[in-house]
Amino acid sequence: MMHQPRPGNTGRAPGAASQDAAPGPRGTAMRTALALLAGIVFAGFCALGTWQVVRLQWKLDLIERVEQRVHAPATAAPGPERWASVTQQTDEYRHVRLAGTYLPLFNTLVQATTELGGGFWLLTPLRLADGSTVMINRGFVKDRKGIAASTPPGVVSVEGLLRISEPAGGFLRKNDAAKQLWYSRDVAAIARSHMLTDVAPYFVDAAKARESAPDAPVGGLTVISFHNSHLVYALTWYALALMVAGISWWIVREERRRRRRAGHAPDDHAGQD
Repeated sequence: MMHQPRPGNTGRAPGAASQDAAPGPRGTAMRTALALLAGIVFAGFCALGTWQVVRLQWKLDLIERVEQRVHAPATAAPGPERWASVTQQTDEYRHVRLAGTYLPLFNTLVQATTELGGGFWLLTPLRLADGSTVMINRGFVKDRKGIAASTPPGVVSVEGLLRISEPAGGFLRKNDAAKQLWYSRDVAAIARSHMLTDVAPYFVDAAKARESAPDAPVGGLTVISFHNSHLVYALTWYALALMVAGISWWIVREERRRRRRAGHAPDDHAGQD
């Protein structure tokens, strides 16, 4: 008498169905491609992190140099023979002094927002003894009243911080020389609008005066600030590199499990009569 198989009995060993459903190991080409991709991404993230570390050191050195310039004794402002070599890296925020005669006829107001509120920077050309001109940011004023009257006559001595010209304009607002609307201290453009020649390619933020008239511009408001997020960026890139390494380790571990399962898979005919 023949025995009929029970309903649902497939003749396979228990657990065989679940093993059949599990994915098999990847081929050698696929494993090599994944390893190469992971290596490239890991190396890329590490390189970006290291680049940010280099940038961090550069920014810290820059901040240190600027601090030294600001607090150093004042030196003579660069003359015409040095104008071509003046750069942001070597001269910005240098503590300088110079003497000359203000030209209040060419006063220029540049829109500004300071700790004193909204208003203007007052830029006045200073004619030096050698005939050259340097734009002086005499400070902050609330409005246009009393500006010319507050300009000291005769030869004056000015001390302050050397600043590099700010071309183009402000955020989403371009300078309009024809209408004398200025949103940045663009030395060259301001000089052209007043037809001034032999003008230095920088301007000087004047220091705060010890005594001044009520309507006089307020100097000494230079904000020295450097955006420095390089450490955060470096940690972010290195964290992403570690994530790639972790995911790669997990994939390798799973691949080894697949290969072990494939190597010890039960015979398809096991359990049959």
